[in-house]
Amino acid sequence: MAPRSTTPQGQRTRASAPSAPPADSVFDGDPADPIAVGRRIRYRRKRLRVTLGQLADQVGMAASALSLIENGKREPKLSTLAAIAKALDTSVEQLIGAKTQSKRMELEIEVERVQRGPMYSSLGLPSVRVGPGLSTEALEAIVALQRQLAHRLDEQAATPEEARRANTDLRARMQKLNNYFERIETMAGELLAAIGHGGGPLSEHHISSLVSHVGFEIHQVPDLPHSTRSVTDLRNKRFYLPARSSIGSTWSVLLQAVGHLLLDHKRPENYGEFLEQRVETNYFAAALMIPESSAVKLLAESKARRELSVDDLRDAFAVSHETAAHRMTNLMTQHFGIPTHFEKVHSSGIIHKAWSNDGIAFPTDHTGAVEGQRACRYFSARQAFSATNRLLSHFQYTDTPGGTFWCSARVERSTDGEFSIAFGVPYEHVKWFRNRDTAVRKQSTCPDPACCQEPPGALADTWDGQSWPSARPATHMLAAMPAGAFPGVDETEVYRFLRRHQPAPTIDPDGDLT
Repeated sequence: MAPRSTTPQGQRTRASAPSAPPADSVFDGDPADPIAVGRRIRYRRKRLRVTLGQLADQVGMAASALSLIENGKREPKLSTLAAIAKALDTSVEQLIGAKTQSKRMELEIEVERVQRGPMYSSLGLPSVRVGPGLSTEALEAIVALQRQLAHRLDEQAATPEEARRANTDLRARMQKLNNYFERIETMAGELLAAIGHGGGPLSEHHISSLVSHVGFEIHQVPDLPHSTRSVTDLRNKRFYLPARSSIGSTWSVLLQAVGHLLLDHKRPENYGEFLEQRVETNYFAAALMIPESSAVKLLAESKARRELSVDDLRDAFAVSHETAAHRMTNLMTQHFGIPTHFEKVHSSGIIHKAWSNDGIAFPTDHTGAVEGQRACRYFSARQAFSATNRLLSHFQYTDTPGGTFWCSARVERSTDGEFSIAFGVPYEHVKWFRNRDTAVRKQSTCPDPACCQEPPGALADTWDGQSWPSARPATHMLAAMPAGAFPGVDETEVYRFLRRHQPAPTIDPDGDLT
């Protein structure tokens, strides 16, 4: 938040940034310019048939120092550049101008810039010496390859905007399906039937039978790569899980790993595919932990009593509140015609997950993305953090420009902090839910900024321009996603882990190693 000052007329204006201190440099911090200037100096010097040593003598500097300038490895002071320009019978403006003096010079400059940039160094490629022995045709080929490589890497990298667009596209597809994936429900049901699951929560015996059914083994290890939640060894048919984690979270991660296998997921080509696979495996795990047939029966009985509740679904199947709330969004519209919405909001107010097909308006950015936006402070997802009793869910009605919604919310703690899990429905459907008699009612006029994005007038008049908060950046939302098929995963670490844990070879009856 930049400070603002008040004019004599009382109008608020944004204070101007302090001027940068003067410096005897002509580049203003642009790391690309020294390369271009150095090339122009060399081009001009050779055109005049002046040696490096002769020019160095004329400007009163060592030839080695001048060589660094010509190679773009040192920024010349303005006084030095003026002396060089005078010795070469040209002007400073010509040496620092935007236009290059030949096509070859343009190619040389581009090759040098790329080789000194972060992309080239991150790939560990050897440098190409750009000299007179390198033909113009070779330079053109190198530049073309560099441009194509940069383009490919840009396509693979998931920038914050690309990640949000992928999320928005996926949410639109989920809304068309009412967040109900029939193929995955069928697959989960068939798998549960194959292991003899008769209903209710999945037991350790059921999960062990399920893993054996797909031909794999479970191995809990203390040295699972830090960038992973699980590792699947397809060669040796093993699922590796962390040794130190809660039973509930361990089984959920394991079932997601099974989902990748049975859903026949391939190596994702982009962030959109990675995100889609993650949603599908989360759905698959939830469909196993809360089987459709059992859940629908319980929900139908609760609806008949007008006692629908996320809490009851959670307790009946021994899952997390988030899993139960998610599962409600899968089943309520498909089986009971009740539209729903869901929010997962950090204690800072930032939305991490959101879903709706009931018309509630979540804040969005210009791409239509909800994740990363600040939830309305009057929604139950925010109000739950100020509830006096966090052992119980918070219930409230919220009047919005799009109608009135009833919602339940509960705060859960994770390694990333506290999050509220909110599930709600439009007012016309609240008659089927327990705790509909809550007296808590809030009003939201979002997206009107006056609702909760701007401080009240009196408060703003007192403190505007008198504070400078130091913001805590939400790096997981703002930073570009790491490149690679599996964003954020260190594949070298994973492969070393697999090598470390691979089973020892055995000898079969024929004397062959297996």
